[in-house]
Amino acid sequence: MHVVQISFFVDPLRRAPEQLLGAWHSLADIAIAARTSVTRVTVVQASMVEGICSREGVEFHFVAPVGAGAPLTRAPAFAALLGRLRADIYHVHGLGFAREVLGLRKLAPRTPIFLQDHADRPPRFWRRALWRRAVALAAGVSFCARAQADPFARARHLAPHIEVFEIPESTSRFTPGDRTEARAATGVHGEPALLWVGHLDDNKDPLTVLDGVALAARDVPRLQLWCCYGTAPLLERVRARLADDPMLRDRVHLLGRVPHERVQELMRAADLFVLGSHREGSSFSLIEALASGLTPLVTDIPSLRALTGDGQVGALWKCGDGQSLARAIRDIACRPAGELRSQARAHFEAELSSVAIGQRFAAAYTRLTGRDAVAVE
Repeated sequence: MHVVQISFFVDPLRRAPEQLLGAWHSLADIAIAARTSVTRVTVVQASMVEGICSREGVEFHFVAPVGAGAPLTRAPAFAALLGRLRADIYHVHGLGFAREVLGLRKLAPRTPIFLQDHADRPPRFWRRALWRRAVALAAGVSFCARAQADPFARARHLAPHIEVFEIPESTSRFTPGDRTEARAATGVHGEPALLWVGHLDDNKDPLTVLDGVALAARDVPRLQLWCCYGTAPLLERVRARLADDPMLRDRVHLLGRVPHERVQELMRAADLFVLGSHREGSSFSLIEALASGLTPLVTDIPSLRALTGDGQVGALWKCGDGQSLARAIRDIACRPAGELRSQARAHFEAELSSVAIGQRFAAAYTRLTGRDAVAVE
């Protein structure tokens, strides 16, 4: 079977192909995961900088649209490439490319189309007709959690013939490491040390996390929280909260933005991973934490529930409820650290590793094409 994965997202920074693969980890990780269980995988990426490169048996083609804002499917080079590739199935990233999916169907009238959700939401009213026409052309759609399809189904955006698959959005190349060495390299300390990786915004809800940490610290006095973040619209409110609360003032460390490789060292140094999200299409940071053997304490929402096996690893807590988080911290802090790390990594290997994700994609491709994916030797 030959799977052609297509990404219509255009990099606004116009990075060269190798740079883009380094920055957009999931672009390569998803394709390489599929390659573990499929005979051939090719990626076509919309890009203002053209080129071809390969990684671990996957060929990546970077193709330019005919102009800014124009669908890639109108580019003669894109049509010619599809003709040469002769895919058995097209795997399209994202649900927000109605014009492109319609164009793809014109170029390949009989090849099955599989759409993968990447934190998309049902379209606004004025886009619904076009969106429905495009999605109706798909044979299947995947979400990180099956429940994430419900808003689309309730709005009648998913035609009855479309099969819904539950597949984690991506995998991670992070690995566990020596905790003592990682702590020496990063300066992380705490018993336990909690790690936050996410924006400081209303959706991620850092203020509720701080509430939970302050409550838990009464019973877990050596607790420390380390925060990595990118955008931070709530930064001043977070700082004010730390300044006003003696339980938090010397317990919470705001690290700001850190390089991706540094995140892995921090995850190896920490004991617990915490998220306060109210909504997530998936969570790359949670997947990375599990890959590192880091025990998650995350909110009880569909995607995080799916990624943790309904809370079989770590603990789930109620959105916006600091007391719920505090209880989870107190309960987990009593368990042996080595056992927790082993459990987290074992869950990753079984459910979120490249091989595990590849098997799920291969099963979906086989179902939609009626052809055996053929495992790679």
